[in-house]
Order: sequence, then structure tokens, then C-alpha cells
Amino acid sequence: MEDCYIIVGLGNPGKKYDGSRHNVGFDVIDELVDRYDIRHPQRFGKSMIGKGRIGSEKVILVKPLTYMNLSGEAVREITDYYKVDPSSQLIVISDDVDLPVGKLRIRAKGSAGGHNGLKSIIGHLGRNDFNRIRVGVGGKAHPDMDLADHVLGHFNKSERAVMDEAVTRAADAVECILSDGVDKAMNIYNTNAAGAPDASVD
Repeated sequence: MEDCYIIVGLGNPGKKYDGSRHNVGFDVIDELVDRYDIRHPQRFGKSMIGKGRIGSEKVILVKPLTYMNLSGEAVREITDYYKVDPSSQLIVISDDVDLPVGKLRIRAKGSAGGHNGLKSIIGHLGRNDFNRIRVGVGGKAHPDMDLADHVLGHFNKSERAVMDEAVTRAADAVECILSDGVDKAMNIYNTNAAGAPDASVD
């Protein structure tokens, strides 16, 4: 078993998707790359990866290039190659339309919650017990709006300011999981508007 953590941010490759609701996972990976000066990204099969350290831990930061619905192909490829235990060495960061803009929800296991990227990962790994950080991007503005149009759309100016802060906090949450464990991260970052623990479940 490789002594490293695989940190995967979900999104779609291509300039037209930059900054979209569905690409929040990519945004968090970019924040970690900048924060820890993890340079020289390289192609690894179906992903772009960067290797470095966060604190004392060796990490591999991953952006799947498969497009969202096939994310599991890239994640299975890299977890198999590095022989990591997904339950303790994998962190997946995704958007969540069921959470308010900017809210974080961290879980150590759970369902896909309707997210096609998480659904693909669970299907390819054959398990759902991996750490995930879900970043709220808000629901559809109108009930009759197509969900794909919503998640592939972009934030307005006020939402963007909230999301920039959320991306920073999600990167902080990754650090917390690595240094203190997922339970500590859940206690800190799964909070409601009043700052109290969030008792909601999947």
C-alpha cells in the first residue's frame, strides 16, 4: 500500500466549464496547488495529477479528464495503481445542488446523493466508504430549469464571492482531514448558519 493520500476534485475539462457550478472540485484542487506550490502537473491515464506534500503527508492531487459522469474510471485507475485504501486514503471533492451556496458537508461514507460523479466513483470502486467534501452550489433558480443547465452554469457576482470563501474553507477542510482526521473536520466544517453542529444526514 502506497503511503499517500489521493485527493480528487470533480469537474469537467475544458475552458468553457471553468468556474461553473459543477467544477467546484477543480477549483479546490487549484487552491491546494497554489497554497502548497504543487507544480509540474502531469498526465496520468485519464487524469491530470500533481504530487507534493500537505503538511507532513504525501499527496497526489487529481483532476479527472473523463468528464463528470465517468469520474469513477479515473479514480479507480489511480487508486489501483497506487494501491491505496479508499476508506482512509481517498478524499473526493464535489459540488452539491442540495446545499446552499458555499455550505460544506463532509462525510466519511454515504450515497451519491444524486451526483453523477460520485455515483460513478461508487460504482467503479464498489464501495461508498471514502471521505468526501461536498460544496454547496445552490439549487435551480426555477423548478422547470434543466438541472444540467444549472450545474454547467456560472455563479453571479454575489454567489462568486461566497464561493471563493467556500473554496478556501474546503481546502482548509482537506488539511484538517489529513492532520486531525475526518471526525474533527466534520465537527468544524459541518455547521449550520448559527455555527452550531449540523445534525442533518444524507
